[in-house]
Amino acid sequence: MKELKRILLIEDSANDAELILAALSENNLANEVVVVRDGEEALDYLYRRGLFRLRMEGHPVVVLLDLKLPKIDGLEVLAQLKSDPIMRVIPVVVLTSSAEEPDLVRCYELGVNAYVVKPVHYHEFADAIKSVGLFWAVINQPPLGVPSAPHRQQESN
Repeated sequence: MKELKRILLIEDSANDAELILAALSENNLANEVVVVRDGEEALDYLYRRGLFRLRMEGHPVVVLLDLKLPKIDGLEVLAQLKSDPIMRVIPVVVLTSSAEEPDLVRCYELGVNAYVVKPVHYHEFADAIKSVGLFWAVINQPPLGVPSAPHRQQESN
């Protein structure tokens, strides 16, 4: 049986996080979903530091990222991930209520893999989450070993 890969959900709204988890569950996406509530927690999780220093090794198969986060905003989290030679291969899907062109452009400049505006109506929202989850956690084929490879510093050549 194929191991289900983890999904990292970075969302400060408890209501939105609950809706996302419900939509994934309703659509039989049984992947483990780790939820963190701010950008600082997200980076601690990804880099296995602070409260997450002892977490299981390996990267999530996809990061679902809200832009408007406390402590460190989503754009900064995205910039840090996509500037790191090891982390930049992790797919990042922005899930945001912002349909503002500057946010969209900046995310793509930083290397986001997809930008999804959260629909207002529940059924549209659930359908969007189902599509995102199904594609990134099941259909998409990441580079061999990337999602489960532990984060290590690469030696300079």
